[in-house]
Order: sequence, then structure tokens, then C-alpha cells
Amino acid sequence: MSAIEAGARAPENLWRQEIRATIALAWPMVLTNLGQTAMTATDVMMMGRLGPDTLAAGALGSNLYFMPLIFGLGLMLATSPMMATELGRRRHSVRDLRRTVRQGLWLAILISIPIWLFLSHGEEVLLAMGQKPDLAHEAGIYLHWLQWAVLPFYGYIVLRSFISALERPGWALVIVFVAVACNAFFNWVFMFGNLGVSSMGIAGSGLATTLSSTLMFIGMAAVVMLERKFRRYRLFGRFWRADWPRFRGLLRLGLPIAGILAFEVTIFNAAALLMGLIDADSLAAHAIAIQIASISFMVPLGLNQAATVRVGLAHGAGNPEGVSRAGWTAFVIGVSFMALMGLVMILWPHALIGAFIDLADPANARVISLAVSFLGFAALFQIFDGAQAVAAGMLRGLHDTKVPMLYAAIGYWGVGLPLGVLLAFRFGLNGAGIWIGLASGLAVVAALLLGRWLRRDRIVPQLAIGH
Repeated sequence: MSAIEAGARAPENLWRQEIRATIALAWPMVLTNLGQTAMTATDVMMMGRLGPDTLAAGALGSNLYFMPLIFGLGLMLATSPMMATELGRRRHSVRDLRRTVRQGLWLAILISIPIWLFLSHGEEVLLAMGQKPDLAHEAGIYLHWLQWAVLPFYGYIVLRSFISALERPGWALVIVFVAVACNAFFNWVFMFGNLGVSSMGIAGSGLATTLSSTLMFIGMAAVVMLERKFRRYRLFGRFWRADWPRFRGLLRLGLPIAGILAFEVTIFNAAALLMGLIDADSLAAHAIAIQIASISFMVPLGLNQAATVRVGLAHGAGNPEGVSRAGWTAFVIGVSFMALMGLVMILWPHALIGAFIDLADPANARVISLAVSFLGFAALFQIFDGAQAVAAGMLRGLHDTKVPMLYAAIGYWGVGLPLGVLLAFRFGLNGAGIWIGLASGLAVVAALLLGRWLRRDRIVPQLAIGH
């Protein structure tokens, strides 16, 4: 059920219908996000079989790869609210959706070029950062093959935004889980030299990810060209035709989204580096706790994406009650789920930690103790993380991204990081201080975003887009 159709229903049923529509849209997105996480986890697991040095080099390469990738991803995500708002304004719009997809793909090509240039010098960049030469060399080899995954991945994101705006995200779920299986198979073939192929080592993992990302784009392109509901849009028709106003609109909307993602991702990278300055046990415990938190975060991330679509549809239709209903529905579901996950972390921390480390090994005792304490902070962290994630998606549906980017900078780098450093190193709280800083930064961002949502009637005087 679309946000427009919802407006025609009896008022007493609207909230129930909104809940059903939000969950129906969000759950395939949640599973899709989990599938993409599983692809990365597969790479890490299989690299580990090549030895600790290969795993370390792969981790260095992956971190360098994700730095520019996340920024470009923010630009691609701008296509979702633009298409949702257009569909809210004109439910059967075809040409405008096609133009948005086309310019999104143009933007994917243009942003991939500087990313390729940067990653092609990955070894030099890592050496300049002070990394060990042998690890930097291996990471450079990995990036040489991995960098070509950027463009097909961005193309997949643009097409996923299209089918999500039409509230049909199930195809993305099917494609990403096929890609997970293919990625594991390609790793097995190319990394380890099976089926008569010469062993490529870490380079094989980069090739596997590139091939899997290419299959994801090809699969999604086949869906939008062949599936009856999508093919009438003829998304690849007249691909060469420019639409510069729309291109600039994507940049205006997408650059702040990219900034938000960059501020958020880099604060967690900084936290890991700070943990390494404390000691190896703190870093290991942090890695376990943050991985657990990351898995549960896939739910509010899916709700973020669903909220953008649902709010955008109501926004385009000029339906302020629908905007409010869509936003609050996603927010309550997201925060409630994260509160439940926080309770699980408090009540059963050892069961969660046991999935990552041998609880019976005495050598792991300090890591386990630290991880339990970090999960206690993560329980509070969960609520704030869910709140800021969904609230950002709600505001994105209103095309409100510039001020939220400033909020992210203030919360993460103005509050979270300085407070974490102060508590960890000045007041001797060590790893616990880092986690308090992270939770505080997320709380500030969540409060600022929620406050802006509550003032949306003054920020966006009329919900129907007039520009």
C-alpha cells in the first residue's frame, strides 16, 4: 500500500496500515543489508585461511576501500528521496523517474573515476600512513582487483533505490543473497586455485568481490528491464541524454548525505585506532562488541531506507498527516527493536561473545571481561544509534540533509570523539571511556535530528514540493 493510497482509507485504520506497509517495505531491506554484510564477512573468513598476514593486509585494504566508497554511496542514496517524492506527487510518473535513474548512473560513473585513481595508488597511500611495507604491498595488490567493484556496486544501489521507491524491494533481497553465494564460490576458486584455476591469493578475493558486484548490477538491470511493473519505465532508454538540473539536484541532496556517512564511519574508525593505543585486548574486545552492535544496526538501517521512501511519498503528495504517520511509525519500530537488543546484550553477553571467541580458553579471560563491559555501554548505544539512524531517514524523505550533516559533525566529532579521548586517556577509563564517548555522540545526534523533525512544519512550510 502506498502513502497515497493510505490517505484514502478510514482514519481509524491508518496507523495499523502504516505499520504493515513500513514493515513490508523494511524487512527485505534489512535482510538485504545483512546479506551485504555477510559478503564482507565471507571475505574476512576466507582470507583468514591464508594466514594472519594476509588477513591483516586485507583489513588494511578494506578500510582504505571503504573510505571513498562510503562517500560515493551517499551520492547514490540521494536518488531514493528524489524518486519517492516524485511518485508521491505523480503516482504514475515515468519520465521523471527515468531521468533520475539516468543521472544517478551518470553520477556513479563520474565519481568512480577519482575513486579508481585513488585506490590504484593504495600501496603508496598506506606507506604514507606508516603501515608496514609488506602489508601495504599485499593490500595494494588486493585493491588493484577490488577497485573495479565500485562502479557496478553504485549502479546496483541506484537501481535498488528505484525498485524501493516503487515499494518492491524483494528483488534486491534475492539478488544480494545470490551474490553472497557467488562471492563465496569465486573466493574458493580464485583465492585457493580450485577448478583448474591458478591460486591468486589475496588478489583472488578482490576479483571475487568485483565479479559479485558486477553480477548484482547485471541481475538488477535484468529485473528492471524484464519485470512487468518496471520495464515500462525503460530506464536505459536514451542514456546519453543529459539532464543537468536534475544532476545538480542529486549533488545538492547527495553531498550532505555523503558527509553524514563520512562523519559517522570515520568516528568508528577513529575509535578502533584509539583502542589500539590502549592495548591489544581492548582492541579485540572492541572489535567483538562493535561487530555485535553492527549486526543489530541492520534493522534500523533498513527502517531508515523505508522511512525515506514512505515519508517521501507522503511529502510529494502534500500530505502532512501521512508524513507524520510514516516517520513516527518507523521511528517507534526502530527504537523499540534496538531497546530489545540492548536488553539482550545486558542479560546474555557471554552467549553473544561466545560466537566470536572461545569462552573456555583462560588466555581470553581479559578480552571477554572487557567485551562484557563494552556490551553494557553498547546496550545504551543501541537506542541512540537506532534513533539517529531512523530520524536521518525521516528527514531525508523531506529532502532535509544539509543541517543533519552539520548535526553529525557536531555530535560525532565535536562531542563524541573529544569526550571519548578525555575519558579514556585523561581520566583513566580506557576502553570504557571510548564507548561512553561514542554513546554520547550518538545521543547528541539523535536528539538534534529528533528536534529538527519536531520542527518540520516550520522548516518545510509546505510539504508539496514547489521547486
